[in-house]
Amino acid sequence: MKLRSIFAASVATTSLAIAGAASAETYKIGITQNNVGVDSYQTTYEKAFIEAANANANVETVVLDAGGDVARQIAQMEDLIQQEVDAIIIWPTNGEAVIPAVRKAKKAGIPVIATNSNIAEAGFDFISSFSGPDNITQGSRSAEIMCDKFKAMGIENSAKVVHITGQPGYTTAIERAKGFNDRLPEVCPNVEQIDEQPGDWNREKSQKVMEAFLVKYDTINGVYSGDDNMGVGALNAAKAAGRDGIIFVGATNFAVGYEAMERGEYWGSIYQSPVDDAKAALKTAIDVLDGKDVPFLNYFDTPKITQDNMSNFTKPVF
Repeated sequence: MKLRSIFAASVATTSLAIAGAASAETYKIGITQNNVGVDSYQTTYEKAFIEAANANANVETVVLDAGGDVARQIAQMEDLIQQEVDAIIIWPTNGEAVIPAVRKAKKAGIPVIATNSNIAEAGFDFISSFSGPDNITQGSRSAEIMCDKFKAMGIENSAKVVHITGQPGYTTAIERAKGFNDRLPEVCPNVEQIDEQPGDWNREKSQKVMEAFLVKYDTINGVYSGDDNMGVGALNAAKAAGRDGIIFVGATNFAVGYEAMERGEYWGSIYQSPVDDAKAALKTAIDVLDGKDVPFLNYFDTPKITQDNMSNFTKPVF
């Protein structure tokens, strides 16, 4: 009897040890980002991602950055596949070009989570989930912000708008532009969009784009930019040219945009946290690996922010 008790206790202890080892399984998660050095949003995202991963004892990460180079990102995907990571998070540099690499990861049995900017629809079968903002909704909300302001000014039947988009081929840029371009005619059908040019998420390039717009067009009432980094570049061009009274609206509120709103120079944007973005991507990857039911389009909310309600929001950290 005593021997049986000792044996049973030994088996129970062993079972608990095995269960503990199983629950403490470490996931190796790789991430290949778009271009950390291009703006403060991506820099803050990377820092938040690393901090969130370091805070989880069961997560090991391989953090890579494509530097905006599609070929480099594809090579990084190959590297992560060869390292046999448990999951890959990709912030696509180009939604179409990365599809073969994502397909290869899925074929290798590695779930892929797209973060912040989705891959092109043709590749949806090869990703487990998209974690990030609803970019079409963001563009649509930006159009509503601009239209509401034009109505308050009484120029909704005559206003002329120029549009500075993000990097060509980049899903976020495509979707935000589509959201804005589809929604503006619905809410302000008589507003005319007179030009659209890419700013590549770059403030200096966007300033040059705006300088060209100002030379070309005598009347510009509004500027929509795919994010505030580009929007502030456009604002700087207008200030240098002495063109006052233009309504500037963005689609991701940066600290520089928030500060320009405080000064009364920039009207509105969309509030989006890179910290929330990074944490959501990591959690989505872990949930997929844990076998949880994860939405394919795993959006987090991004509300409107204007000079009228900005006191309800803290200044962005990026």
